[in-house]
Amino acid sequence: MHAIHEAGDLGVAWVAGDSAAREIGYHETMRVLITGISGFVGQHLAEHLLAEHSEVELFGLRRWRSEMPPVVAHVPAVRILEGDLLDASSLARVLQASHPDVVLHLAASSSVAGSWDTPAEMVQVNVLGTLHLLEAVRQLSLETRIVLACSAEAYGVVAETELPIRESQPFRPVSPYAVSKAAVDLLGYQYSQAFSLKTVRMRLFNHCGPRQSARFVVSSLARQVAEIEAGRRPARVLVGNLDVRRDFVDVRDAARAYWLAATRGDPGEAYNVAGGRAHSIREVLEQLVKLTDVKVEVVSDPVRIRPTEIPVLVGDATRFRETTGWRPQIAFEQTLADTLDYWRTTLKA
Repeated sequence: MHAIHEAGDLGVAWVAGDSAAREIGYHETMRVLITGISGFVGQHLAEHLLAEHSEVELFGLRRWRSEMPPVVAHVPAVRILEGDLLDASSLARVLQASHPDVVLHLAASSSVAGSWDTPAEMVQVNVLGTLHLLEAVRQLSLETRIVLACSAEAYGVVAETELPIRESQPFRPVSPYAVSKAAVDLLGYQYSQAFSLKTVRMRLFNHCGPRQSARFVVSSLARQVAEIEAGRRPARVLVGNLDVRRDFVDVRDAARAYWLAATRGDPGEAYNVAGGRAHSIREVLEQLVKLTDVKVEVVSDPVRIRPTEIPVLVGDATRFRETTGWRPQIAFEQTLADTLDYWRTTLKA
């Protein structure tokens, strides 16, 4: 006999048994707003919902000057609404127009490396933007589940004895980006406790995959290898610190995680989303080179060295797995192959 659990006002239930939890939608539609729908994760999340969840009525928040990618720009099933995280009144208008059951808040300034150059902008967009969103939901008295894209970078410097990182680990952020994400996390907790907003905080470890900007390390390395293959650059790969180790999650697994957090996560909670294994950047480069016939020279680039660097981040996602049934489905080697193929196709186009 399986037990049926209901997820309150989200209109979702699932069957608990020996297998992973299974969603059963019993409302015809669920109104979902994705902020940052034009971004890396936003695109993949929109695709996942459109392909797998016909019960979703999908809205996307677009900043007026943001370019919309083809995967969401001309899709009739996605209603794009214009607004800006730094314009509180525009967010209120977007929420009134969409009246969402779920907000998946992905819009942010997301580059750790870039945060050293523009720390004020990083904190303003991520912290003040999130505050505006939470305030708008509160002031409109919406019964909305809000999933916040927080980050494992907020954990910062972690001793080897504290690995793998659990949600109880204190924050010790070492970059402006990490500070901003720690503040977003704490805002989510505060609004849950003070105003009973239904916030769920997702602490994602490094995510990567096809269509990621080359500002991020895995995509940068994949692009350089693809450019060497295409004869567009000398056979040299510019690198930063190759010895740091990160827990990488495929963006398509991350997209599933966000939806599971929205439909099965407990309001007020924080969840790690991690694979549980750390890969060095050196290993990433070696795996990419194995996927090509070209010979490359590895060259250290001082520009890619950060003022401070976290030696290792690896997470324990037990809480999220036990709550939602989520597990990574895409092998890291497949993620790297797909990312390299994305850049090969992009360069040809």
